[in-house]
Amino acid sequence: RTMAGLDTSARRSRHVGLARPATKGTIHLVEDPARTRAPQAHLPLGEILVRDGALLPGDLARALALQARQDALLGEILITQGMVSETQLVRALCQQWRTEAVDPICDPPDPRLVDRLGAGACLRRGLLPWRRAGGVTVIATARPEEFARQIDRLEVLFGPVAQALCSETQLRLAVEQIRAPALARAAETRVQAPYHCRGLGAGWVQRLLLACVIGLAALLIAAPVPVLTALTFWAVTTLFLTALLRIGALWIVLSDRINQRRAGPLAARAAPKVALARLPVISVLVPLYEEEDITGRLLRRLQALSYPRELTDICLVVEAGDERTRRVLMRTDLPRWIRIVTVPEGAVRTKPRALNYALEFCRGSIVGVWDAEDAPAPDQLHQVARRFHSAPQDVACLQGRLDFYNARTNWLSRCFALEYAAWFRVILPGMVRMGFAIPLGGTTLFFRRDALVKIGGWDAHNVTEDADLGIRLARLGYRTEMVDTTTREEANARALPWIRQRSRWLKGYTVTYAVHMRNPVRLWRELGAWRFLGVQLVFLCTLSQFLLAPLLWSFWLLAFGGPHFLPMAVSGATLALLAAFFVLSEVITLATAAVAIRGLNRRWLLAWVPTLHFYFPLGALAAYKGLIELMFRPFYWDKTKHGVFEETCPDPLDGGDPPAESNARTV
Repeated sequence: RTMAGLDTSARRSRHVGLARPATKGTIHLVEDPARTRAPQAHLPLGEILVRDGALLPGDLARALALQARQDALLGEILITQGMVSETQLVRALCQQWRTEAVDPICDPPDPRLVDRLGAGACLRRGLLPWRRAGGVTVIATARPEEFARQIDRLEVLFGPVAQALCSETQLRLAVEQIRAPALARAAETRVQAPYHCRGLGAGWVQRLLLACVIGLAALLIAAPVPVLTALTFWAVTTLFLTALLRIGALWIVLSDRINQRRAGPLAARAAPKVALARLPVISVLVPLYEEEDITGRLLRRLQALSYPRELTDICLVVEAGDERTRRVLMRTDLPRWIRIVTVPEGAVRTKPRALNYALEFCRGSIVGVWDAEDAPAPDQLHQVARRFHSAPQDVACLQGRLDFYNARTNWLSRCFALEYAAWFRVILPGMVRMGFAIPLGGTTLFFRRDALVKIGGWDAHNVTEDADLGIRLARLGYRTEMVDTTTREEANARALPWIRQRSRWLKGYTVTYAVHMRNPVRLWRELGAWRFLGVQLVFLCTLSQFLLAPLLWSFWLLAFGGPHFLPMAVSGATLALLAAFFVLSEVITLATAAVAIRGLNRRWLLAWVPTLHFYFPLGALAAYKGLIELMFRPFYWDKTKHGVFEETCPDPLDGGDPPAESNARTV
């Protein structure tokens, strides 16, 4: 890995050598007598740097010790640790590989040659077809050992090749300079049929949905009691199925807690810890849009990560039209392991499109996603690396837990915290154990990069891209597991922004369900009967309950002797049974939230559990807003503003909650 003795490229390309360009844009190929003799071992890179005075012997020893435990090139370690500069590294590599450096930014590559290899492949492999000269294609690279491994393929594509060197930064900027629009277009269409939702933007889809709404309204006017009764029975049926799911998840979580309590703390200490021979490079995408107010806090939280810097690749993904955020970042002195990826304008402006574009610029074998307001646990990347190391290869995704650092802000944030605790600490773990395909959250996601690329990345048009991706992973043979790590983020604690955010989620749920149910037989065949049922539980039941929530709430009228349409359609015994089941389902929902927060430093939230009765009605308003948008603006991304409550919140990295009286607000 120090690249000593890697002279494969010299042997395979010994018929040509690359001389220093005499003038700008001109290269000269010369016969190199040394390449016609038996190949000689390359001088180690570290030795060259020490000999040239660019590196101290002690720093070299420290870098080699780090490399022994990490899946990183020596050059990347030296640059990230500040031991050498990129210019010094390229100069030493030129000596090691007996070639010259080129500047693909000042002398841009031939776009036709780049297209032959593919802009994405250039970025992933660090190989840039630069120029043709004398029947030979010059390949610029920052990774000579990759050139050596890929030389057979390169010669098939280009014929005789010669190697030149440049820095990683130069290579990325050169590709972006000439092919950013093409990469942006590809980011919008990565997902192939039948798994994308682009066709749902056609006018006939919206007209059909509008016709269904009008038809239902006409039926309600013509025969209100029968239609309302049928809808109520459907709502109760979905409520029953959801209650069964919650009961199953509660049983699993409570059983695990009882077993852990019986085993005691000694069993936890005795559990073997997974040891990794070499830590992998992990890339994390952090999409930013109009986040200039939160950028400083985000960088401070990223600095708290304990993962080795040379193995950490943070990509701050910024839209080209977001001038304010870009200006803030350009004025910030970013370390090498944090870099900016600018997404060109395109047909849509969504988070999944930005993620698809930035995916090509990642250098890690594991790719994660954080949101702008996130405060991940400092050891989170270590946890992810260990879990992927021990997990079977079909585990392509790890989902971490989410929590809020501003849960005390007001009543809405408290209820939001209860809802998230129930989802990430009871329902999702239960679904994983039951073998269901799970809809992912939008952050604290980590993927094996090869699997993510294979399935086409994110659907650029889906406004709930995470839920869609979770189902698509399952359809294509992969599994998702929960990982024992928590990210804290900012709860949306204002009613109107909460409704806007939830309407986007529910609109995306509707789109996701429509996409995957376009061919129910194929979905059944790919998922199997059990996981097919899980899709209905998560999507169809959830959407039905939000849209039909007023019919379920009407049971409270019966409890207080108010007027109701059901007594005109069903018997008294049936009516009593329906009402009793409605109350029981409410108890199960509240019990799920109460169980979820036990064991956390959030027991003060128990007093707020009963108020969830008044929280969930907001979801119905969001569902109707999402339905209207689906008919007229299916791909509109209703942006959530972050950083609103951060100034009044405790430091989310301290791991604890503030005192009950601290920073508390009224509703």
